[in-house]
Amino acid sequence: MNTFLKDFKNLVKLRLTFLVVFSASISFLIAAESQLAIHWGNWIKLVIGGFLVTSAANGFNEIIEKDLDKLMQRTADRPLPSGRMTNGQALVISLVMGISGTFLLGSLNILTGLLSVFSIFFYAFIYTPLKRKSPIAVFVGAIPGALPPLIGYVAAHGYIDQIALVLFAIQFVWQFPHFWAIAWVLDDDYKKAGFRLLPTTKRDKTSAIITFMATLILIPVSLLPTFYGFGGNIIAVVSVIIGLAFSYQALVLVNRLDIKAARSLMFGSFLYLPIVQLVLLFNLT
Repeated sequence: MNTFLKDFKNLVKLRLTFLVVFSASISFLIAAESQLAIHWGNWIKLVIGGFLVTSAANGFNEIIEKDLDKLMQRTADRPLPSGRMTNGQALVISLVMGISGTFLLGSLNILTGLLSVFSIFFYAFIYTPLKRKSPIAVFVGAIPGALPPLIGYVAAHGYIDQIALVLFAIQFVWQFPHFWAIAWVLDDDYKKAGFRLLPTTKRDKTSAIITFMATLILIPVSLLPTFYGFGGNIIAVVSVIIGLAFSYQALVLVNRLDIKAARSLMFGSFLYLPIVQLVLLFNLT
């Protein structure tokens, strides 16, 4: 039983899935707060449905990349490449999760269900195979990667409006330094599978500068909630401070061009998004 739970955790990429669900659930609360009414039953449906849909997308991703995962040290012990789980077993689990999660999200409103289906398809069947083709995969992957706040917001609000697009934009731009920091740290392993995720496909000054520029772009984008009047002054101040700190980490990478600096930027990206989203939740106007 313990082995199955460990394998399931690895199949669904549990830590990544929790981050996705957190982002969606905060956006749900932002939408609900703007309407002055939180439907906690629907919030629970979103959390469970979001977990299942994200887990399904990750499961499909691992089925497709099974042979490639065997080549990388970081992923060789996953349940599929290690042989502890068959493709058929993983497919059944992923299909059940995907259908169940889509049903739950669709019960909130049809647009939420459609967005969830789109996110699974785009992540598993467009972004995943593109990772070996071109660095443009990061741009493509940033689209489903930024859908969780959009899905969470629509789950509570029912339709896409200006606030939903701003939440999407913040997470979309954040994806680039986040992806590139991870790609820098894992580049040696990624090359074994033929993944080309750094902007120039290698650890060089240009890749670091492009990553730094992405963190700078994130600062004005993070000020959009205040600019459009649904975020207060506190979120603006926090966004600038944490954005500058994030950019400084990227600047260190430009100067040092080493894995230690990239790892620091990677962990900074893990902190940046939940801090900005939580502060925005408590600083709505």
